[in-house]
Amino acid sequence: MTTTTAPATRKPAVKPAEYVLTALRVVSGFLFACHGAQGFGAFGGIDGQGTGVQFGMWPGWWASVIELVAGALVCTGLGTRAAAVLCSGTMAYAYFTVHQPMGLLPLQNMGEPAALYAWIFLLIAVAGPGRRALGGLLGSGTSRWSR
Repeated sequence: MTTTTAPATRKPAVKPAEYVLTALRVVSGFLFACHGAQGFGAFGGIDGQGTGVQFGMWPGWWASVIELVAGALVCTGLGTRAAAVLCSGTMAYAYFTVHQPMGLLPLQNMGEPAALYAWIFLLIAVAGPGRRALGGLLGSGTSRWSR
């Protein structure tokens, strides 16, 4: 008598890159949200004295809102791809309208943070949030590393 058994299902091994992507997403989103909070006077504000950006002022106040809200979404892993695209675009806009006119290269125009944030958030938008995202826990299915 022969018995057949179903093959054992193994949970796929978590790749180290998934942990790195998660760490990059959490840290970048948190720092970006903190930067946005500065526009409202937190963490010393925009001048080190607790001053915030005037309500509704373009583009500073709106950038602060985007940085705070979208940064928090990226950090938690909710709506990550859309939020990361918004963050990336915000930093690209900041780079080309504020920094680039002062000099060609980021080292000349103090635009390194804006350039790095733009590229980091673009990477997160393309790669997704990784498996360790709140969106995956809520069942949205958008937190898969790869399909």
